[in-house]
Order: sequence, then structure tokens, then C-alpha cells
Amino acid sequence: MRISRLFVSSGLAVAAAAALPLALAAGPAAARASGISVSTTGSTVSVVTSACTQINGSWGTAALLTSSQGSFAQGRQVALSGTAASQSAAWSAVSPGTYTVVVMCSGGSTAGTQSVIVSTPSTPAPTPTASPSRGVMGGLGGAARDYGAVTMAVGGALVGAGVIAVAWFLRRRSKPYRL
Repeated sequence: MRISRLFVSSGLAVAAAAALPLALAAGPAAARASGISVSTTGSTVSVVTSACTQINGSWGTAALLTSSQGSFAQGRQVALSGTAASQSAAWSAVSPGTYTVVVMCSGGSTAGTQSVIVSTPSTPAPTPTASPSRGVMGGLGGAARDYGAVTMAVGGALVGAGVIAVAWFLRRRSKPYRL
């Protein structure tokens, strides 16, 4: 008797544990009833579904309807493309406003209907930056500091002395038996 009660208790716990992932995966009923997923990026509207099957090489058609359009035939229609796991369609250069996306499978059934709002793209304002007061200094004297005439004269004298020393060394080297 105690053993059977233990099995019944553990059986109920196992059943509850098995039902929990199914309940969490179910999600809201409104989101699942549509059968389509619509998203916007800038002025592009895209729709994804997995509800359609391919008939005669066609998955179906999706239409983008404005608030003044009442039927599927009046909207901007795009053929669905994809695989058996996922079909998609997209519209580019969509002006800001509220739209309804309707997906009709090739068999004539409606995969889903969903409203979407396309907002105006926000343009980032340029931020002004401070420009350098003097810029980059070029020519003699370097790019970071003005050295002056005396420093330039001393540097020129050192470079000249180095050139004369190298010429004297090479001339002496060309006459090997001279001391």
C-alpha cells in the first residue's frame, strides 16, 4: 500500500514536470493565432511564416495594406520565398504610417494578419568638435615646436661638420699606405 502510494505521488510529479515545458512553450494565444511574424527595420517591412506549403512551385503571396485599402488585391504584393521550415517576404522604401500585413498561402488559406507601424527614421545630429588653433606646422623646425634661427644654425653647422668628416674619412681610406 505504501509503495503504490509512492508510485502515484512520483507519477504525478513526473506528469507535472513533463507538462511544464509544454505550458511555457505555448506562449500567449494571440501571438500564436496569427501564424506570421512581422518586423520593421528603418523603412523596410518583413514578414516570416512557416504556415504555408509549396504548391506548383509557389509558397504564396504577402500583401502590405495601408489603412485606406480594404482588400488583399489592393495592397503591395510580394511572393513568398524560402524553405519548408520558413517562408518570408519584404517590402523596402515603405513610408511612415500604420500598415496591415496579410499572408495568403498558395492553397488559398490565410496564414495570418498583423498590423505594423513604420516610424520615421531618426537622424543623429552632428556634434561640433573644436578645431586646432594653429594646425600642423610644416617645413623646417618640425611639426610640434618652433625652434628659432639660432637652433637651426647650430643644427646646420653640426650636419655640415658631419658631412666634412665623412668625406675626409673616405678620402683617407682610398689611400691605404698613407699615415
